[in-house]
Amino acid sequence: MSLESLFREISAIGYSAVELWNRDDEFGEIVETARRYSLAVASMCGHQSLEDGLNEPSNHDRIESELKLSIEIAAEFGIPGVICLSGNRRDGLNEEDGIIAVADGLRRVAPYAEEKKINLNLELLNSKVDHPGYQCDHTSWGVAVCERVSSPRVKLLYDIYHMQIMEGDVIRTIRENIEWIGHFHTAGNPGRADMDDTQELNYRGICAAIAELSYNGYVGHELVPKADLEQALRDTFAICNV
Repeated sequence: MSLESLFREISAIGYSAVELWNRDDEFGEIVETARRYSLAVASMCGHQSLEDGLNEPSNHDRIESELKLSIEIAAEFGIPGVICLSGNRRDGLNEEDGIIAVADGLRRVAPYAEEKKINLNLELLNSKVDHPGYQCDHTSWGVAVCERVSSPRVKLLYDIYHMQIMEGDVIRTIRENIEWIGHFHTAGNPGRADMDDTQELNYRGICAAIAELSYNGYVGHELVPKADLEQALRDTFAICNV
């Protein structure tokens, strides 16, 4: 689908926002087209890269610069959060040292994020299937980072698909840690596909549980439809619009 057709369709279905990954050449076109269809931009990536991230202190100068630019862009365009990445485990780096390094990197940027009212959302990803070696792969690890930074603008991107693979117990975990969650991602597991009867997550129940909590952010759908895109968009909206 063209960008124009996609945004027209999702606006008609009832979606309220779209999400960006990178500040690339299409950034301005995506934001402009979204605005034409009364769609907010919910999130964007804050820095590079997934594998070589915040758990390497030598990256902190670079990532600080990248995040500050992303925060400025997010503030200008009304984007509430930018995605942050721990990076992969390295030889000699234990879990506690990784937590300290990521927290130190985020602490450098947190005051600017607070000033601009932009969340720094540290993404939880699975290291079992999709991202071998990624360090921020359990909710408790990410929460430990957030607690160490102790900023109202340092949160987690709780990816339901990824956390189902790593730890399950999704609804209980969300309820117990909602204060630390700044954004959600979804997809069916296994396969990162549609929320249909071939996968194991009950998204009606999960979204109903989120709706009962003190959460006023977005739930972003990161699934890859197996067949018709438009039908998948309609089905996903119906399942999650509780």
